[in-house]
Amino acid sequence: MQFEGDQDFPQQPSALWAKLRDASFIAECIPDGSSEGTPTRDQARCSVRPGFSFVRGTLDVVATITESEEPTMVKALLASKGIGSTSDVEVILNLAPQGDGTRVHWQAQIKTLGGLLKMVPAGLIKGAAQKVVDDLWTSIRQKLAG
Repeated sequence: MQFEGDQDFPQQPSALWAKLRDASFIAECIPDGSSEGTPTRDQARCSVRPGFSFVRGTLDVVATITESEEPTMVKALLASKGIGSTSDVEVILNLAPQGDGTRVHWQAQIKTLGGLLKMVPAGLIKGAAQKVVDDLWTSIRQKLAG
C-alpha cells in the first residue's frame, strides 16, 4: 500500500531538510506521541496512543533515518510494535525549491503489517494511515512555526 503527495513550506530547502533529516524532530511531531529514551539525529523512539478502534493500547514507534542527500532527499523507516500488531513504513521525502520556499514530494509505503493488522481491511488501513499522515504534516508545520 502506497501513499504520496506534495506539501509546500516557506522555509528554504536547506533549512527544512535539516529539520526533516532529524529523527528526534520527526518523533516529536508524531501525533499523540511521547518521546522515549535519548533521541538522536538518526534514530528516535516514541510511544503512541493511536485513536483507532482496531489498535488497542500503545504503539512503540522507532523512527530511523536510513538515507539522506543534503538538501534534496530523506528516507526513513517507521517501525511500530504494539499488543498483537506490527508495521513497517518506509517514507521518502524529496525536497525542491518552490518560489521562496520548498515543495516536499513525499511517498510512504507500508512495507509490512503483522499480527492483528493483517486482518484489518485495506480500506480501513488506508483511511487511518491518511489521517495520521495529514496530522503529522500539521504537527510539522506547527513545530516549524515555533
